[in-house]
Amino acid sequence: MADSAASRRVLYVWDSDYPWDVRTEKVCRALGEAGHPVAIAARNAAWRPIDEVLPEGRVLRMRPWRRVGPALDRRSTFPAFFNPRWISHLIDAARQHRADVIMVRDLPLAPTALWVARHLRVPVVFDMAENYPAMIRDIWRTGRARPLDVLIRNPSLIALVERYVLPRMDHVITVVQESSDRVEALGVPRQRITCVSNRPPASRLQQPPPKRPATSRPVRFTYLGLMEMPRGIVDVLEAVAALGREGTPIEVDLIGDGRDLARFQSRATGLGLAPPTVRFLGRMENRDALREVATADVGLVPHHADEAWNTTIPNKLFDYMAAGLPVITSDAVPAARVVRETGAGLVYRSQDAADLARCMRALVDPDRRAELGAAGRRAIATEHNWEADTSALLDVVRQLHLP
Repeated sequence: MADSAASRRVLYVWDSDYPWDVRTEKVCRALGEAGHPVAIAARNAAWRPIDEVLPEGRVLRMRPWRRVGPALDRRSTFPAFFNPRWISHLIDAARQHRADVIMVRDLPLAPTALWVARHLRVPVVFDMAENYPAMIRDIWRTGRARPLDVLIRNPSLIALVERYVLPRMDHVITVVQESSDRVEALGVPRQRITCVSNRPPASRLQQPPPKRPATSRPVRFTYLGLMEMPRGIVDVLEAVAALGREGTPIEVDLIGDGRDLARFQSRATGLGLAPPTVRFLGRMENRDALREVATADVGLVPHHADEAWNTTIPNKLFDYMAAGLPVITSDAVPAARVVRETGAGLVYRSQDAADLARCMRALVDPDRRAELGAAGRRAIATEHNWEADTSALLDVVRQLHLP
């Protein structure tokens, strides 16, 4: 057990292969740099080394069952809270790391982490990066559920699991105020809830934004993220088609992949949208994606204003602001609130392609883009940065009561 609140050993539970995940890296690196030794307990579908030291912490991966082959091994490590392989892995990782604190990312393994923490008599923190039950409901609502999801991704059962887990956690970390309000409404006392958002470091502003020629090319919009129906990509495509019919010269780059990518590509073809008007750039490494984003003129956050996106906030909003891009967002509550409070962009009615086109048309004006983009960078410098989030994160770990 650690002797001081300044050096508590943290086991961070990540339910997929690692590397890589932006929030996992940021949280673990911040803890490590503050003097808290960190290990990341991770899945190992790729059969990487079971023990590896990375700059953000030591990665303790699940030991593969090589004798059954990659496919069966991968299926047997599915991150279900009742999976005995995960229970065993977390106990072993916590003991190997001599963990003082277990911090679990999102809901799938939250009950497992809770049980292991109680077994080992250490506090447990829930890093709730998203409204997981609402996200699963989105999958069902858009017709993307699979037959097995009746058991492993059943929205009603997942909601029950969340209601079981939340009041039993020693602390809950959320990513936005609206999520904190939701957690409190589910019975968690406010003093056990802390918001640690998804914002970039202020040091990123040391790089001046690229100089974008105002009139030498069409205005270029960009979207960075998963290609899934609730993220509003169809609305973007329909807005681009409408602007094209009226002769407004714009281009859109879509960066990322996901379960609905083929549907979006088919829809673009049906609307007559071909490169360079619309380009699907696929998945990129984060560093390359941010470099690509920084060359655009406007950042898009077209997520549907449903329960999921009304209680979480995407990294890309702040990435756009840090790059000096004005933002166009739907009226999903957290993103719209930030954009309005900071003056960093424009807000349109969710799932209203005509209203989105109106906002895109308005930002053909280079002076308006420059004004809104500068406001976004100021907000990152003064308030919306990872340094502020780090301070809140460290307070959580230092104030936990250890047995």
